[in-house]
Amino acid sequence: MNKQKLIKAVKMILEAVGEDPKRQDLLETPERVADMYAEILSGLSADPKKELEVVLDQKHEEIVLLKDIPLYSICEHHLLPFIGRAHVAYIPKGGRVTGLSKIARVVEILSRRPQVQERLTTQIATVIMETLKPLGVMVVIEAEHLCMSMRGIKKPGITTVTSAVRGVFKENEKTRSETLALMKGGR
Repeated sequence: MNKQKLIKAVKMILEAVGEDPKRQDLLETPERVADMYAEILSGLSADPKKELEVVLDQKHEEIVLLKDIPLYSICEHHLLPFIGRAHVAYIPKGGRVTGLSKIARVVEILSRRPQVQERLTTQIATVIMETLKPLGVMVVIEAEHLCMSMRGIKKPGITTVTSAVRGVFKENEKTRSETLALMKGGR
């Protein structure tokens, strides 16, 4: 990221909305915002597939589900956050299991980019399917979009749910239903 360009842009935004970037309380704001963007958009410079390189041989061929992975992303249309949780399930093929934190890291990397929820959901499923080559992958994301909560329609509390279903989860209704029940259970 080009920190100096970000600093300059934030100063221009402050001026454009009628603020004085030289005002005492705003002096450090451009640098703070530049640092914030570098952090919350850090996924632009990371490869999520590299997180899945470590594969364990556990001979497990049943559902592996990570529920309620916290998710923070930036809507690419308004540059406002959407906040929620991801549920990611896969069924290893040939016992090829990855570390649990690796799945959460894939969600983290892909969400730390300017995004739309639909594409994010698809990208998570695609990365896991292509890299681990499991029997199937299922991703469900539930999120609130601040571009709908604090502007536009101004309806806080609306949850948007998206899903991406691959392999056995798409082909087998029983497996898909069992996984959805596991995702919903325990709340």
